[in-house]
Amino acid sequence: MLKKMVYDPIQAEDLVQETFLKAFRALESYNPEHAFSTWLYKIARNNCIDFIRKKKLQTYSMENPIEGKDGERQREYEDTEAVTPEREIIQKERSNLIQLAIDDLPKKYHEAIVLRHQEDKSYEEIALLLNIPIGTVKARIFRAREMLKVALKNKILN
Repeated sequence: MLKKMVYDPIQAEDLVQETFLKAFRALESYNPEHAFSTWLYKIARNNCIDFIRKKKLQTYSMENPIEGKDGERQREYEDTEAVTPEREIIQKERSNLIQLAIDDLPKKYHEAIVLRHQEDKSYEEIALLLNIPIGTVKARIFRAREMLKVALKNKILN
C-alpha cells in the first residue's frame, strides 16, 4: 500500500519502519476488540499521508501520460494546488449535486450523514446526540453512503 502511495520503494520501506515504531509506541491505545491489522493499516496510511503533506510530493496523472524526447512514456505532473476557474466551477457543481442528494435522504440517514461529514462529529458524539447505539449510527452512515452512491450515479447518468 505504501509503495503505491509514495512511488519510491526505499521511502516506502522507511515509512514501514516508522509505522511499526509508531504502532509500538501507541500499543496501549490498541483496542483488542478490533482487528490488529486494521489498526496497523490505519497507522500506516496516516503516516504516509503525513509524509506526503510534509514533502508536498507532486501528484501525476496516469490518464495523461506524455512522451519524452526518446519516445518513452513519462508521467505528466499536475499542479494540484492550482485553482482554475474550470476547477472551481466543477467543484461547485459537485458540491451542489452532493448536497441535493443528501437533502433527498430519509431523515434518519440525513441526520447521521450531516453530523458525520458536515459537522465532523465522531460516531460516539452522534450516538449521544441522536440517543441511539453506536452500531446503529455506523449502519445509518453506511446506508446513507450507499444511497448517495446510487443517487449520484443516477444523477450523473441522467
